[in-house]
Amino acid sequence: MPGEVAIVAERRGNLSVYPFANLREIGVDAFFTDRNGGVSTGPYASLNLGVHVRDEKSHVEENHRRVAEVAGVNELHITNQVHGNEVVDLDALSPKSEGDALTTTRSGVALAILVADCVPLVLADHERIAVVHAGWRGLASEVIGEAVQYFSQPSNIVVGIGPGISPEAYQVSLDVAARFSHIAHAVLEDAPGHARLDLAEIARTQLVGVGVLPENITTSAQVTDGGEFFFSDRAQRPCGRFALVAKRAS
Repeated sequence: MPGEVAIVAERRGNLSVYPFANLREIGVDAFFTDRNGGVSTGPYASLNLGVHVRDEKSHVEENHRRVAEVAGVNELHITNQVHGNEVVDLDALSPKSEGDALTTTRSGVALAILVADCVPLVLADHERIAVVHAGWRGLASEVIGEAVQYFSQPSNIVVGIGPGISPEAYQVSLDVAARFSHIAHAVLEDAPGHARLDLAEIARTQLVGVGVLPENITTSAQVTDGGEFFFSDRAQRPCGRFALVAKRAS
């Protein structure tokens, strides 16, 4: 696909992170993590960042600290993700906030979204950043379009799409597939009664549909399939969560 590239890992301390060069060009440090370099054990080994997956709380807290440190901040700002389309402004964020996108115009703060097969996105222009969690439910409810509405000019938005499950590994029911049948190349044939779904293609199509320029979108060629490098809920349950993190330079 155009704009699809293997994001090259960058070593920061004991962690490997994967920065988007197109976001860096506009002063935004946006990267995704893999599952290595943390302290969690068992199915959460080792850089699990999900507080809701029954991992040891102290392990998750230490993993958060490590990622925040390489992002150059004291903490990561995260919402309670519910597979919906709510966008939370950082100034209104509380421990009880629920939403699948987080946005701010503030610099020097790190926003994060957590995933393990769903597609993570970062959107940014010279004034605002947003991070988005987009599984099939979020995509069906137009969470990306909701996030884009916070930006003044969609054609100025630069986007990074992180690793999600590949269409080859993502089998869904025909009812789910029917929600995206209007999108070219989004639904692939599978065994009777099922289909395969390309979440990244749906995300790209929706972005362009609301005015984002195709040339401003970079999609990671990495995928979560198998769960070896990035946590995958389809490959292993229970499992941890990795993050897409974004911060505008101070």
